Amino acid sequence: MKTLKQLLAGRTRPLAVVAPSDTVYHALTVMAKHEVGALLVLDGEQLVGIFSERDYARKIILQGKTSKETQVSEIMSDKVAYVTPSVSLDECMALMTEKHFRHLPVLDDENNVLGIISIGDLVKETISDQKFLIAQLENYIAG
Repeated sequence: MKTLKQLLAGRTRPLAVVAPSDTVYHALTVMAKHEVGALLVLDGEQLVGIFSERDYARKIILQGKTSKETQVSEIMSDKVAYVTPSVSLDECMALMTEKHFRHLPVLDDENNVLGIISIGDLVKETISDQKFLIAQLENYIAG
């Protein structure tokens, strides 16, 4: 069973992060540049929150705030669930489905940030694994 450590090992692009003092507008530009739906919020090296499109929609748009005047710290989710690199993709997907999370940070045993996993990452990997298995079965059947 593949683990998050194995999935993260294949990543080449840098982790997209913001600081709690950054404006929401800045965070949105980072999200657009990196084509992601969530950002980890780091105070130095310490994970202090996560900022997502959902946070923006619920806490800026619906409350009539402005993204250029609001700091990320005011609207980020600061009670952050996370997973460790030893967690399997299936376990991670089950947790995300059960808790309705679309993104989860991956932290090591010393709470160092290793990356972030999205439900889309897990779905893509699952589809890839299934295609491989189907090809193997087709080859076996064809003899």
